[in-house]
Amino acid sequence: MACRYWLFKSEPGAYSYQDLERDRVAEWDGVRNYQARNMLRDDIQEGDGVLFYHSSTTELGVVGTATVVRAGYPDHTSWDPNSEHPDPKSTPENPTWYMVDIKPTGRLAGPVTLARMRAAPELQQMVLLRRGVRLSIQPVTEAEWQMVCHMGGANP
Repeated sequence: MACRYWLFKSEPGAYSYQDLERDRVAEWDGVRNYQARNMLRDDIQEGDGVLFYHSSTTELGVVGTATVVRAGYPDHTSWDPNSEHPDPKSTPENPTWYMVDIKPTGRLAGPVTLARMRAAPELQQMVLLRRGVRLSIQPVTEAEWQMVCHMGGANP
């Protein structure tokens, strides 16, 4: 199966690209949206590329890339009552939520801001730029991946 590409959003105060670099591998847990859950469970595979996007900050944008190192599996934080995102309806026997593991592959030379992406004609169809789409996980085409990496000074 061919490699796919994704954009994962994270608030840098909750989990930043710097945190991912420090941890080397991270569980992408806590996603509580059914559409994003379905992508984590069914579509995102080991080897897929990830654009790491900082959200809810003064400079929104892609700051680095990552690779999926473990495909979707049940998100154990959902049945942990002490986690930041518990869901009492999710159980180990019948999990509702899923996660993947990612590792960093490179910090961009400079962030590719939302404003820069909006100004790029090649990115006008990008899911991120569509009105009303607020998903924390979004598909990215290979051409969009290449363009964002190029804009950030990285070799895709």
